[in-house]
Amino acid sequence: MERKIWLPLVLMLFFAVSRWPGLMPQNFSAAHALLFCAAFWLPGWMGWLLPLATIVLTDMLLNSFAYGVSVMAPASISNWMILALFVVLAKWLARRRSYLRLFLGTLLGALLFYIVSNTVAWIANPGYAKTIVGWLQALTVGLPGLPPTWWFGLKSLLGTGLFTGLFAGAMKWSEALDATEPEPALVEDDEETEDPSQPSPEPA
Repeated sequence: MERKIWLPLVLMLFFAVSRWPGLMPQNFSAAHALLFCAAFWLPGWMGWLLPLATIVLTDMLLNSFAYGVSVMAPASISNWMILALFVVLAKWLARRRSYLRLFLGTLLGALLFYIVSNTVAWIANPGYAKTIVGWLQALTVGLPGLPPTWWFGLKSLLGTGLFTGLFAGAMKWSEALDATEPEPALVEDDEETEDPSQPSPEPA
């Protein structure tokens, strides 16, 4: 199997396993890095479908077997919609590819996800006052009795930066291997190639 195929599959498998509860600190996830790097580097449908399908499938499995909530939980659906916009941002930035654009774009996407997802929580959760103060509360300290949302946002940014470096390094390694592989030698067709040592047939 070609490396351009199996390397993304290995990264998706790594991400899927890493989502199991307890393996990593809460909100310290490879999701944003995986989505952005895959959409940034993978060509065609793979850059769109493969990362989103991995996240949706693992979310549905976790909702069903780990969290005991609906497979199509409203919170999950809203996250998928936000992450789809994340992929659109990555594809737009991928028109001019560079590792700086990849890294900065991933962090920007994670920051936007933090703002949008907490804004959705502010709108949907009756515990927040529907005022500017309530919105700022949703973005910073969160609800009483729960860890502050800014702490989750910070861990998300740290995880995104770390995994972006790992995924980008894997893709760079793959490109380096491609550059060092010799090109396949041209094989001559014995039926079409004439041997100059053999005399040409006499015309009838």
